Amino acid sequence: MRNTISLPPADVGESATIPAMTPTPTDEDYRRLLELRTGLRRFLRWSEQHAEAAGLTPAQHQLLLAIRGHDDPRGPTVGDVAGYLMLRHHSAVGLVDRAEKAGLITRGQDDDNLSVVRLRLTEQGARQLEALSEQHLDELAHLAPTMHALWDALEETRHRALDGAPHPASPPARGGG
Repeated sequence: MRNTISLPPADVGESATIPAMTPTPTDEDYRRLLELRTGLRRFLRWSEQHAEAAGLTPAQHQLLLAIRGHDDPRGPTVGDVAGYLMLRHHSAVGLVDRAEKAGLITRGQDDDNLSVVRLRLTEQGARQLEALSEQHLDELAHLAPTMHALWDALEETRHRALDGAPHPASPPARGGG
């Protein structure tokens, strides 16, 4: 039997009840969830420590990555960066101001729309990000087998409970069948 989730009242003044995505968690599910969350938090703490050792705040590191990883070659806007970092626009502006003052990024007008400001890395920002990214990719390669095994076990439990329907956030199936 599946659990249900009650949602707060909608505009029409009624609450909605929808089926939960998984059955009641087992002791093994709780153990796996703990391992997954602990692994994620350890990686995040490791990442913060390495950013600080490189002379950046963790937020500056995330900002540099958001700029470099943005798929538009013109660079992201402050709004784009706010979305990546899950910040309010004014908080992202403050972070951008501090990173610009530290010589990590520059702002420039968009060639097509002069009211739009685009962000770019400076050479210094690019160097620091590249060094940190190399370390992060190595660490992720080290953690990947454990994280994949935990994710796969949790997904398998859920998959069986829901008659094989994959979760929208599931990683792509491996093995290329």
